[in-house]
Amino acid sequence: MKTCNKPCDLQKCLMCQLVLPDWKPALDKHRKNFIVKKGETIITEGQPVNGIYFVYSGTVKVHKKWGNKELIVRFATEGAIIGHRGLSNNIDTFPISATALVPSVVCFVELDFFLSTLRVNHDFAYRLMLFLADELQDSEKRMRDLALKSVKSRLAGALIHLSQLFGTDENQCINIDLSRNDLAAFTGATYETVFRTMNELLQENLITLHQKRICIPELARLQVLTQENTAS
Repeated sequence: MKTCNKPCDLQKCLMCQLVLPDWKPALDKHRKNFIVKKGETIITEGQPVNGIYFVYSGTVKVHKKWGNKELIVRFATEGAIIGHRGLSNNIDTFPISATALVPSVVCFVELDFFLSTLRVNHDFAYRLMLFLADELQDSEKRMRDLALKSVKSRLAGALIHLSQLFGTDENQCINIDLSRNDLAAFTGATYETVFRTMNELLQENLITLHQKRICIPELARLQVLTQENTAS
């Protein structure tokens, strides 16, 4: 990663928004901004935890090893925190990796300063606690879906989630150019299975393609698939 000469505006991320006004000079002093190229790694699974990152601009995938495959845990967009899964009394290495999907800018603060920020800024600590609780519930739901739902149902759910996270354009296409490998990693299936299932959705007119983007012409029809509970 390359140091960014233009620092962030201390407004966009969760930490900047919720710290006390008197704490912002300290935050300004301790932050570091980096430019990340598309495909460049920000955090590597197994790397010692040295700090926390926030996404100032761009999109980052948070992923981890899943046997001999990759599982995308979530996508982090503007303002989101990454690296918090390394906050633990039991481990001192990151249990996830983070990679930029598009050219991005991230803000980094060292771990000691981040922990001091939590101790002093109670509103920030409270909101972070709620975020972690929501993320835990999402993770539990995904594990349940992996066990109980078919790939077709999980893929439908993944596409709906992506449309909600990134929005859609005038053609109802999801506003992200996601590779089929990344879509498979987010769905929790092999590339070949997702490719075959995508073709089924296309034949059923549940999705369409416009250049590299996936479009959802009738969201309600796709939502019906997410209620399926038979794994395959």
